[in-house]
Amino acid sequence: MNDEKYLAALRTYWKTHRAFPALAKLCDVLGLSSTSSVFALVGRLADAGYLERKDGRVAPTKKFFARPLLGPVRAGLPQPATQEEAELLTLDDYLIDEPNRTSLHRVRGDSMKDLGIFDGDLVAVEQNSPTKPGDVVVAYADNELTVKTLRLDNEGKFYLEAANPAYASIYPKASLEILGVVVSVVRRLRR
Repeated sequence: MNDEKYLAALRTYWKTHRAFPALAKLCDVLGLSSTSSVFALVGRLADAGYLERKDGRVAPTKKFFARPLLGPVRAGLPQPATQEEAELLTLDDYLIDEPNRTSLHRVRGDSMKDLGIFDGDLVAVEQNSPTKPGDVVVAYADNELTVKTLRLDNEGKFYLEAANPAYASIYPKASLEILGVVVSVVRRLRR
């Protein structure tokens, strides 16, 4: 088994357990016969940047969670495949600019479907971010949480607009508090 296959086995184990076992148990996980083989493998994967040793234990690095970003794929007519060098990218790298100010929220309902935000999607919301009319926001309107487009009417009052004609705009009666700006949407197509 080459190191890529061992790395795949470690990723599968991590996905299930969210931790690595002791090195002796890693022998069983990886199908290796000795802890010296595990030490050598961990050393190679640490040198490659996938793992690190912390307090006598093995821990994944950011690179451990990265996936290859291959060349573009056309959504129109097919194109010839290219053999480009793959860049490694994590979803956090792509979707989140401010990790300490970002939260995820699962969308319920279809009021934003015309903007491509559907029931069951996850939205990444950056909190304490400057907002302007036209931003998609998660907001408390009269103490009720919703995701809508922030708008400004002719009288200079903010309101929330749905992206589905079946829903009326929300003009808060008492309060409007912006939780954050939606910076990305994640949809899982297959479960």
